[in-house]
Amino acid sequence: MTTEQDVSASEQPDAPGPTNPRGRVIVASLIGTSIEFFDFYAYATAAVLVFPSLFFTGADETTRLLASLAVFGVAFVARPVGSILFGHFGDRVGRKGTLVGSLLLMGIATFLIGCLPTALTPGWEFWAPAFLVVLRFCQGLGLGGEWSGAALLATENAPAGRRAIWGTFPQLGAPIGFILANAIFVVLSLTLTPAQFQSWGWRVPFLISIVLVAIGLYVRFKLIESPAFQQVLDQGEVAQVPLVRAFKTAWRPMLLGTFIMLATYVLFYLMTTFTMSYGTTPDTVQKAQAAAEAAGRPFNPDSFLPGLGYTRTDFLTMLIIGVVFFGIFTLVSGPLAERLGRRRLLIGVTAAIAVFGLLFSTIFDGGTVGVMAGLVIGLSLMGLTFGPMGAVLPELFATSVRYTGSAISYNVASILGAAVAPSIFVALWAAADGSVFWVGAYLTGAALITLVALVISRDTADVDYTTRTI
Repeated sequence: MTTEQDVSASEQPDAPGPTNPRGRVIVASLIGTSIEFFDFYAYATAAVLVFPSLFFTGADETTRLLASLAVFGVAFVARPVGSILFGHFGDRVGRKGTLVGSLLLMGIATFLIGCLPTALTPGWEFWAPAFLVVLRFCQGLGLGGEWSGAALLATENAPAGRRAIWGTFPQLGAPIGFILANAIFVVLSLTLTPAQFQSWGWRVPFLISIVLVAIGLYVRFKLIESPAFQQVLDQGEVAQVPLVRAFKTAWRPMLLGTFIMLATYVLFYLMTTFTMSYGTTPDTVQKAQAAAEAAGRPFNPDSFLPGLGYTRTDFLTMLIIGVVFFGIFTLVSGPLAERLGRRRLLIGVTAAIAVFGLLFSTIFDGGTVGVMAGLVIGLSLMGLTFGPMGAVLPELFATSVRYTGSAISYNVASILGAAVAPSIFVALWAAADGSVFWVGAYLTGAALITLVALVISRDTADVDYTTRTI
């Protein structure tokens, strides 16, 4: 006997009602996540390059970096809270209004970071890092509601058999936002002196984000509600408390979704936040001491960790090249996920990520060619694993709890895979006296956990998207 859970989407009639034009869906889902990730990555880059010396004073280099990365992790703690908050309204009121709210919160918080006095300002030694934590928390709240809404916007408007392809639209926001944010840092580094960049140049990406937010809001106000959610409204199936219904009816897919996403998060923050720190750290004590003296910072040779020794501009440029491959393989992943199935594709990619983790230190010890190859390989794998998630996580849930369920999975995974990862990477790097073998091994461990979740899960390519549960 066939249940509604086993019926192919191609055998079901399309949800009734008007739909958003394809171009509007692409722009609205892509521009929103591009802006959100632009804001998020602007902070991630500043957290490594300038925030340790501007907001955390009176400690050695490693301690300041760890403090800055800890505040970076605050947003990941906030993201599950944001997923509950915005998931509630997304499943109760609708996708459109919730997406507007998440973008507005993220944008205002980011703009205010650009206005914030630093701990070097008299009287702000305590308040500067405290307000930075608050604004970082608000960034996390906004992003906690943004991704799921953008993924639902794309996939709930997608034609049958093309959800994975349309689901890559919001995923492209990650590489686009990263490239925009870091390209601005490169331009600033080339056009400003180190003193000017340290004094005010770092604020520019945060301040100009308000223009991008205004564009995103304009596009999203033109949307109509997705057909799938409109059907829930018309049938009176809206959950009074979506969080409660999600935990009662969909706890297993939330758990699976969290661990399916785990390796993706660990890989991304290894390839961006950690490699930025590792790549721009001087490779000798003499260079590290000279850099500290030039910046007017105390230097403790006992806390020195040897890095790759690239200049900030050179490594950012290499990283941006790698992220281009991230974007390319995000696009490639959509058709592959439709052709091979989500589960089969992700099992293969995750196994490759596990191997890459074991080879991480060897590849990055291979000079400039090795570093560039490592960035390209790691970020290509990132595109292949991140791209299908725009369809995979929403497909695990019924429409009435889809926003809440997919948002919780995505953002709880951010705590397990991203909030603590940068600090763990630095701690493993320090414990091994500058070796990064155990940093790569940490990625391998996360990939093995994700493989287990994928093996015990079911493929979601052919489910009826209006009723899907597991």
